[in-house]
Amino acid sequence: NIIPDVITFAGNGEPTMHPEFAGIIDDTIELRNRYVCEAKISVLSNAMNIGKDRVFNALKKVDNNILKLDSAFIDTVKLIDCPNSTSYSIEKQVELFKKFEGNFILQTMFLKGTHAGKVVDNTTNEEIDAWLEIIKQTNPKEVMIYTIDRETPEKNLEKIPLSDLNKIGDKVKKLGVKINIAG
Repeated sequence: NIIPDVITFAGNGEPTMHPEFAGIIDDTIELRNRYVCEAKISVLSNAMNIGKDRVFNALKKVDNNILKLDSAFIDTVKLIDCPNSTSYSIEKQVELFKKFEGNFILQTMFLKGTHAGKVVDNTTNEEIDAWLEIIKQTNPKEVMIYTIDRETPEKNLEKIPLSDLNKIGDKVKKLGVKINIAG
């Protein structure tokens, strides 16, 4: 007799890559509405597939489509996320985020250190200011920020202190956007 609060699609991989993702979302909505109508449906996505109509339309149907963007700069995203699409660009992602008309949650992981011999730090003033501009342009209903939670394959990355995350979160609040901070 335990009723779930949220049905979440996440895990080791990208849920939107499944060839039947749209149908799975439709089936989940139908079953949720039948058995646990108060439960929310969430999808954690790296947002690489939101340009595909079937993925975009499926994400528009869920309660919480949580879309990842770890920097406003392509060089930083390449270091943190290693996107495998040669056509990936921040500008394209921003335009796709805008299509959600504010009905999405932007998720960002903050970290610093080195990777592949290059400095990575998406907490600098330049990084934060550019990231805040993307928030202004895309108007998400919420922003989720967090830092490294467990050991990473790259040993030279550092967790950002909660106090620093709170300072970033305060800047988001000043934009009038709901913030969720996990440290």
